[in-house]
Amino acid sequence: MRRALRCRAAIEGELRLLDPEVRASPDLVTRLLDPGFTEIGASGRRWDAASILTVTGSGSVSSQRPVEVGAMSGSVPAPGVVHLTYRTEHDGRSVWRSSLWRRTESGWRLYFHQGTPAD
Repeated sequence: MRRALRCRAAIEGELRLLDPEVRASPDLVTRLLDPGFTEIGASGRRWDAASILTVTGSGSVSSQRPVEVGAMSGSVPAPGVVHLTYRTEHDGRSVWRSSLWRRTESGWRLYFHQGTPAD
């Protein structure tokens, strides 16, 4: 039961980060990203929290259209860590995604994310 609650908290955080209204708010995004956050995007670009906030807060991200999410699942590889995998469809592009969430004093925060283009 506790494992399911941890996975649910990470899934809820992940879905919030995909919400266009949340992505448009640097404050809301900051609450969900770990200070040590890194991402390897589907483009191959490496991101950190500051660079993500610059892009999402500028309104230049094509996040105005909803992202379709499927096949999301979670596991708990270690205490205080949740690993999510799922697939997104957005603007005609399909991407497999993997995220590591960790429990902090301020709640669950995204620590690492990777997107890989899918056929």
